[in-house]
Amino acid sequence: MTTTASNLIRWTGLSALVGGSLFVAIQPFHPPESLASVTTTAWATVHYVGVAMSLFNLLGIAGIYARQVEKAGWFGLAGFLLLEVMWALTAAFQFAEGLILPLLATDAPQFVVGFLGITSGSPSEVSLGILPVLYSLTSVLYLIGGVLLGIATFRAGILPRWAGGALAFATVSPLGLSLLLPHEFVRLAAVPFGLALAGLGYALWSERRGSSSQPVPARARAELRQAAAE
Repeated sequence: MTTTASNLIRWTGLSALVGGSLFVAIQPFHPPESLASVTTTAWATVHYVGVAMSLFNLLGIAGIYARQVEKAGWFGLAGFLLLEVMWALTAAFQFAEGLILPLLATDAPQFVVGFLGITSGSPSEVSLGILPVLYSLTSVLYLIGGVLLGIATFRAGILPRWAGGALAFATVSPLGLSLLLPHEFVRLAAVPFGLALAGLGYALWSERRGSSSQPVPARARAELRQAAAE
């Protein structure tokens, strides 16, 4: 297969499909956010997958934006940039939770408990510096970026409009679900976003663009040369 910009963008759709699917898959299996969980195999596995998920989504969202860059406008650019920063920060948090916290569980348990409390809003007995602010920032970037990119995708009409609308809706739907679900099930509210992202990825990956457009000019030139020779 010839490596072209079009093909590369199309394959980023597969990255979004994988990243969105992983985002959905890890939610039901995330261990409780407790000191005892940090040193378990399940904790490590979920967060290793979380790092990979974040990297897949970084690449996938870049491709989704690149595919419609000419029509996505400022909404698309803003949504793309906000989500890229969000997934970069998420990758860093996933890395810290999966590889650093287990090493500190014995020597600095208070720090680990405080770190785990960032997601639930529990107060920390030790100073966590800027970490709580960065985590809160990821939530803001997630909400604004997802809505803007979803609206831009819907308006551009290059990828399926239902996928863009689903992304925007899935971004804000956890706000309502989080009020209805107990804290231990709040992670399930993220499932609609993962499904919407996977849907956008599949739509991008399954596109067939330009498969028959390239040979036509070549045949036309050959026919013109033959006609000129005659």
